[in-house]
Amino acid sequence: MSSKLLRLVAFIVAAAVSLGASAQKYPSKPIRLVVPFAAGGGTDVVARLIAQRLGHALSQNMLVDNRPAMDGILGTEIVARAAPDGYTLLIASSSHAINAALGRKLPYDTIRDFAPIIQVSNQQLLLVVHPSVPVNNVAELLDYVKARPGKLNYGSSSNAVALPMELLKSMTGIDVLHIPYKGSGPMLNDLLGGQIHMAVAGAIASVPHVKAGRLRALGIGDARRSAFLPETPTIAESGVPGYQAVIWAGMFAPAGTPRPVVETLNAEIGLTLRTPEIREKLGAQGADPVGGTPEEWGAFLVRELEKWARVAAAAGFKAE
Repeated sequence: MSSKLLRLVAFIVAAAVSLGASAQKYPSKPIRLVVPFAAGGGTDVVARLIAQRLGHALSQNMLVDNRPAMDGILGTEIVARAAPDGYTLLIASSSHAINAALGRKLPYDTIRDFAPIIQVSNQQLLLVVHPSVPVNNVAELLDYVKARPGKLNYGSSSNAVALPMELLKSMTGIDVLHIPYKGSGPMLNDLLGGQIHMAVAGAIASVPHVKAGRLRALGIGDARRSAFLPETPTIAESGVPGYQAVIWAGMFAPAGTPRPVVETLNAEIGLTLRTPEIREKLGAQGADPVGGTPEEWGAFLVRELEKWARVAAAAGFKAE
């Protein structure tokens, strides 16, 4: 073998070793976690719980970046356009699937522009009312609203919680006005202040107010009751058989992110979700940690998109 060829082989081997070492160093700088909703909402709470533990596990700072606008579309686009290097991540909610299911013109492709990492959690949805609304259960609310068509309103922080209310409207024939907000924090502030009458809200953000008596929980959106509010019946068992809705959160990276980076994040987030501290903190607020592989998470997203497209069509719901 000539000396020139030997030098070329040596260069290739050295380059390969260098690239391998570089990949093993991930992460070598702070990671930005984009939350496409306002601070204080359910997705933000989950993001900050995960970011704190994940940053510690990876020995890097996790910078939570709230970008609320357009039902999460603005923040989601930021991640879709980011470099696929593992240093800009997205924590998405059910809106990620619902925005596409509603046929909205999006500046990204919900499936192709993202690398699934892991499903983080499912949280219960609650049908809650301000205490000034004189009802104590779902049946009383339906009667109260039907006697006052168009007089009451509901707030939503995203289509992920608006569509479950529209599903309830479609299944029961009630007429309530939709008032959209840019995040669950602002929506809850107006609900607590009595500016709006009701909402289908994520448990993480709403349960503390229910327990403090500032909101009244009438029903659980899921098909099963919740351990954190065991006396609160499901909406399905309260006279709306077949009703079911939850809200999820999960992590994505830009499409093209190296597989070893995705696997590192999946493994570390999975370990984080199994810690007693995180399980307890999520569970106390109505959320269950999920986990699983990137492939399972990607397949779940496809199923969600298809499901909510069917629901939206049946309810005749149009995005605001």
